[in-house]
Amino acid sequence: MNNIELLEKIKKEAEENYGKVDSVVCPYLKTQVKFNAKGLDHIKMKSWNKSRLASDQYLRLKFLKLVPDVLKDSGTLQEIKEAKNFERVKNVGRWQSIMKPVVYYGFVAIMKGIKIKVIVKRIENGQPYFWSVIPFWKSQKDAMCQTIKKSSMKETLNTIRKLFLS
Repeated sequence: MNNIELLEKIKKEAEENYGKVDSVVCPYLKTQVKFNAKGLDHIKMKSWNKSRLASDQYLRLKFLKLVPDVLKDSGTLQEIKEAKNFERVKNVGRWQSIMKPVVYYGFVAIMKGIKIKVIVKRIENGQPYFWSVIPFWKSQKDAMCQTIKKSSMKETLNTIRKLFLS
């Protein structure tokens, strides 16, 4: 199976699993965290109309199945970021970008021996929703993680297969 076929297979599996999860209760936020199309789109796209690299999509899609468990078990917050962002909203049948206050919550966990960060986004005191999952080595300067990060996609896929299949 080549890399494109493998990515498509993982993408299909991740989308099917993601569709089965409507929301989970996060103990820290004391409310439901929704799993909507925005989170899944963000896993595949860096920003509106700008796709992520295939290797980045693969990693995030592969770890996506761990996200509900991380949120269900998160009693403490590791990161918080407040910002004002332009958010795309549909207004009178047209898409517009409007400046809104946004809060990003970061939950870090080790699941199946893999350290990941899960980001939950809340726009202007609205319903929080899943936004992203980030492999730890994307945000840390750890020797082993940097080796994986710098390796080819084939080497990265082999490493991930070993982690998940063992």
